[in-house]
Amino acid sequence: MKNGLYSIHVSLLDGRVGKGSGVILFRDGKILGGDAYLYYTGSYTVKDNTFKGEVLVQRHTSPRNDDNPLFGGPAPVGIGLTGTFTETRGEMTGTALVGKASQIFGATLHRLADVD
Repeated sequence: MKNGLYSIHVSLLDGRVGKGSGVILFRDGKILGGDAYLYYTGSYTVKDNTFKGEVLVQRHTSPRNDDNPLFGGPAPVGIGLTGTFTETRGEMTGTALVGKASQIFGATLHRLADVD
């Protein structure tokens, strides 16, 4: 991935229903990001126009009313991800291990700002 701040738009796959959005920073092999309820920390490596990485998702705020964060249980959730990228966007897929169940998802990334 090119260093930068990206918007992230996630959809569950494998017939499951769920969506989420947030922001995510890719910078020199490190990943940081979050949304209204969750924050993400992790790392990635790049080869050609592909990347792979690992992210730990943790809750920072309890959901309100009927809100249901995708991977936002009380316990941290580990995610493995792979993707492709261009100068301004990326596509990735990943598998989140939520308890004993796996959730497969796809995500679209749009670069919002450059970072040094």
